[in-house]
Amino acid sequence: MKKVTAMTIVAMARQGKKTVWLTAHDASSASLASLAGVDVILVGDSLAMTTLGYATTLPVSLAQMIAHATVVVAATSRPWVVCDLPFGSYQTSPEQAYSSSVCVLQQSGCDAVKLEGGVLMAPTIRFLSERGIPVVAHIGLMPQSVKQQGGYRRQGEDEYAAARIKADAQAVSNAGALAVVLECIPDALAAEITATLSIPTVGIGAGAQCDAQILVWHDLLGLSEKNPPFAPAYLNLRQTIVDGIAQWADDVRTQQFPGTKPCN
Repeated sequence: MKKVTAMTIVAMARQGKKTVWLTAHDASSASLASLAGVDVILVGDSLAMTTLGYATTLPVSLAQMIAHATVVVAATSRPWVVCDLPFGSYQTSPEQAYSSSVCVLQQSGCDAVKLEGGVLMAPTIRFLSERGIPVVAHIGLMPQSVKQQGGYRRQGEDEYAAARIKADAQAVSNAGALAVVLECIPDALAAEITATLSIPTVGIGAGAQCDAQILVWHDLLGLSEKNPPFAPAYLNLRQTIVDGIAQWADDVRTQQFPGTKPCN
């Protein structure tokens, strides 16, 4: 199948075709996501929580993001691969964001970067876009601002907050973002934004009217200890894996493993 590009994503949205986005942080998950037909793989800074064990996304570094994006790119051929710019790697200035983005694209080979922020980050998005950096924006609930937003709470529920998110969406679109992630906002608000913008919207906890949907690998497959309310697990791999390891451990202790069958 042909390689998915930025233009593929835009064209599918204009044709009313939904695109499927999924996070992946290593070669095996990226390969499996590609085999399953995922259109876009996001090397998300959620790896700080799902893979590295931190309480938030804030501690993950640019070097770690690049390392994970590199193996994801090497393991896939069809999906469009987007890498998150981690906290602190782009907020200081457009020039800092450009330097970080160049490192990500050159060293990992991924197709685009993603950053959080609306109106305030629009000048940075414009600066990057004008210099050939493909950018995906992220507004609504922004995990890198979790301490400021008071936790992982639904955003845009009152009139003022909704107006602010609509302004953020229009600003990043005008600045040249190729797509925008809408996280944890009311369905009606996401539908209004989707109908207004000329770029694709990517929903996570934002209803069915977005042009695309994204989930975190661990949430989708039931590996997370607790899922967000908007991210149902399609499997229960956490328990399956625990059961498998426990069975093997029991077989070791009762001397049923290894068996008598030779390796070759």
